[in-house]
Amino acid sequence: MGAAVVTGAASGIGRATCVALAQRGLVPIVATFPGDPHDPQLTAAAVAAVGGSAHIVEVDVKDSAQVDALMQVAVDHCGTIDVVVANAGILRDSSLANMTDERWDDMLQVDLTGVMRTLRAARPHMAAGGSMVAVSSIAGAVYGWPDHAHYATAKAGLVGLVRSLAVELAPDITINTVVPGIIETPQSLDPVNSLGPEGLKAIAASIPAGRVGAPEDIAALISFLTSPDASYITGQAIVVDGGYTVRLPV
Repeated sequence: MGAAVVTGAASGIGRATCVALAQRGLVPIVATFPGDPHDPQLTAAAVAAVGGSAHIVEVDVKDSAQVDALMQVAVDHCGTIDVVVANAGILRDSSLANMTDERWDDMLQVDLTGVMRTLRAARPHMAAGGSMVAVSSIAGAVYGWPDHAHYATAKAGLVGLVRSLAVELAPDITINTVVPGIIETPQSLDPVNSLGPEGLKAIAASIPAGRVGAPEDIAALISFLTSPDASYITGQAIVVDGGYTVRLPV
């Protein structure tokens, strides 16, 4: 089987996705930012636990040359790239009053342009039947989030990017956006820039499913969307949130 390149794969949704794709026989290319405090070796160990073999590559998605090199490593290691999951992202708290050009640009460089770089670099190495997924968020793709306008803008932009690429890359490549709801990850557990443990606990009562989501809930959809069973699904933004965004507001 060919490579499944997953960015932001050292923890959370990226790690769970690597495991899910390995279970289908793909070879996860664990793309991780050098400054990420999470250990990509734990992702490799989780992949090994399900009988797979992962390959770790350090990459900064703000650098086109590094992203291009990532894809070449994947090809050298596996021969082909079958799946690309653009999951790398950062989350920072900033009100409009405190939004400097640097904070705005840094967010979009990773969470929006970094996704474009990833998809652009992968395309020449993918044959007909390949699949791409961009990981967005209900913040931006569905609703607004105070003090996170730059993050929400980037995540909303992914929906337009994917819709356009779905038309451009058809019929050879399918591409979809996965839109996670409230998911317990290292990012959401950050009490400074996100909800933190107490915030997650409080919001769980508002979710019809009765719980906060797990990274595996998102990985399961990504695995399906990149499988032959989803070959007629492209250009879609699919929300995975336990019913949170469709509940009646109270």
